[in-house]
Amino acid sequence: MNRLFSLLVLVFALFVASFNASAQEEHLAPAEATHEAEAAKEPLNIKKIIFDHVGDAHEWHFMTIGHSHITAPLPVILYSPSNGLSVFSSSKFGHEGHRQVVDGQYILVDDHYKAEQIALGKDPIEVEKIKSGAIVTVDGSPVYDFSITKNVLSMLISVALLLWIMLSVAKKYKQNGSGVAPSGFQNALEPVITFVRDEVAVPNLGHKAHRFMPILLTFFFFIWINNLLGLIPGGANFTGNIAVTACLALITFIVMIIRANGHFWGHLLNPPGVPFGIKLLLVPIEIISLFIKPVALTIRLFANILAGHIIILSIVCMIFIFGAMSPVAGWGFSPVSVGFSIFMFFLELLVGAIQAFIFTTLTAVFIGQAVDEGHHGHEDAHHHHENEVIA
Repeated sequence: MNRLFSLLVLVFALFVASFNASAQEEHLAPAEATHEAEAAKEPLNIKKIIFDHVGDAHEWHFMTIGHSHITAPLPVILYSPSNGLSVFSSSKFGHEGHRQVVDGQYILVDDHYKAEQIALGKDPIEVEKIKSGAIVTVDGSPVYDFSITKNVLSMLISVALLLWIMLSVAKKYKQNGSGVAPSGFQNALEPVITFVRDEVAVPNLGHKAHRFMPILLTFFFFIWINNLLGLIPGGANFTGNIAVTACLALITFIVMIIRANGHFWGHLLNPPGVPFGIKLLLVPIEIISLFIKPVALTIRLFANILAGHIIILSIVCMIFIFGAMSPVAGWGFSPVSVGFSIFMFFLELLVGAIQAFIFTTLTAVFIGQAVDEGHHGHEDAHHHHENEVIA
């Protein structure tokens, strides 16, 4: 495991070592210099700045100094019927006029590309549906993107961290047993693990809590680690991506459906003690609510994390908004902006842990409803818990 983690760190280090200052004048081609000069004349677009920072990308942008963008190029893996399989670095995208093209085959979608398509007579509504940062083919054939994007690399880093922390703690338990006082990461994680077990798993799952502890702990630490990584300056907004939260919610939904017992399906499809006419109305509502649960999980985590990033970036960007009106106003507002940003940063540290806890708790609640055995099941669980306490 240590070798796997070291390999991932080495790969990331190689990406960082290949930083490219993409707008340095001495390395710019004439077309690129013209593009940069025109970009410098454009008004400040706060919306674009914010969504570029919180969105996914084929390169990892860390900071901008003057007109130099400090980025780490990432591997691009594409397949299209016309061009076959293509693997190259995102740094190969070079300006061809206003377009960012590689090998005359693929175009990186940006505002200039969209403007060009509209000028060619394409429907503006359809053009705007094309996601900025996506890659399309020059000949218009479909393209399938399997690239290691910013969010994918962030996920790999978080998985490596999670495995390293958990396996090192498990190794200590295996060597020393549970009777020896914990130390290091073991000492830090044991109260958190105990908290998830006693305050999340047992109240919602009863005597079945131990069966679902692995998935609950994985959800909690995976989300928490990614929330914290997203707060590092230049970090990826991984859990603020709705596709990511949807995948996590889908896992909860699949586990809930697979482990659901007859009692759950009976109350869902044929509620006992309810008149037939009411069942015709109640059953569809219950079925719809079954699918609303993962949707609620998806939106709750995505919206809270994304909103936190947008608020922090908006407060920072206010310096430049005031600075565009007057340099004095920009410098005068800077201390206020920095103060609010620091406050929001520490608030987001708390929110990151809370959102991991809420997602894990709701997962336990939904699975608990699916595996609930009814009144007798609760009595059995109560007696089982009493026997554990006595033992």
